[in-house]
Amino acid sequence: MIDLQNVTLTFPDGDNRITAIDHVTLRGENGVVTGITGPSGSGKSSILAVAATLIRPDSGGVLIGNGENAVDAAQLSRAEATTLRRERIGIVFQQSNLIPALTVREQVQVMARLGGSSNKARTAAIDARVDELLDAVGLIAHADKRVHQLSGGQRQRAAIARALVHQPEVLLVDEPTSALDQERGAEIMGLIARLTHERDTATLLVTHDLVHRDALDELVTIVDGRRAEPALV
Repeated sequence: MIDLQNVTLTFPDGDNRITAIDHVTLRGENGVVTGITGPSGSGKSSILAVAATLIRPDSGGVLIGNGENAVDAAQLSRAEATTLRRERIGIVFQQSNLIPALTVREQVQVMARLGGSSNKARTAAIDARVDELLDAVGLIAHADKRVHQLSGGQRQRAAIARALVHQPEVLLVDEPTSALDQERGAEIMGLIARLTHERDTATLLVTHDLVHRDALDELVTIVDGRRAEPALV
C-alpha cells in the first residue's frame, strides 16, 4: 500500500513560493490501479515524484507498506529513501529510458542485480525471474533485441518489466500511453492492470487521457494542486 497523508509541496518562485501540491490525501491499495488525472500543471507529476521519494514534501506523510512493514518515506534520509525506492518501489517514466547498448533481457537483469552480492545461485534465480517477467509482458521472443529494434509499445513493456523485476509493493507510472497510438495504448494499459491485479501491487498511474478509463480501478482528479471531489470523469 501507499498512503499520501495531507501532503503539501511548494517550490521557490522569485521572492515567493508556488504550491504544487496542496494538502492532498491519496491512498493506493494493493491490487488496485489508481489513476491520477487533471489539467496540465495541476500537480499530477509532483504527486508521483513525492510518492517515488524523488522529492521530499514540505509537510505530510508518505507511508509505504502496512502494519509493522510500514515506513514514512517523508522522514527518511536521502540514502534511506534511495534504498527504499530500489527495494520496494517500481517506477515507469513517461520515456522508457532504456540503455541503447543493452538487450531487453539485459535491461531487466541490470535492475534486478542492483544492491546485491553476486553468486551463482543468485544469478540463476535472477535470470529465471527476468525470463518469467519478460514472458508475462509478452517480450520473451524479443529478449535479445536492442532498443532500436523495438516498437514504442515494446519499449514500454520492457520498462514495465524492469520496474517490476524486484517485486515492488508500489508501482508508479507516468503517462504510459503518451507516445503510443490508441491501440497500443490500450494494450499497455491492459497489461499494467493485469500485472497489478496478479501481483497485488499498489499502482498509481498519472494520465491526461481517459480514453482507457476502463483499465483504472479508481480515479483521482487533481486541479490546482488539490483533489477535486468527486473525480472528474
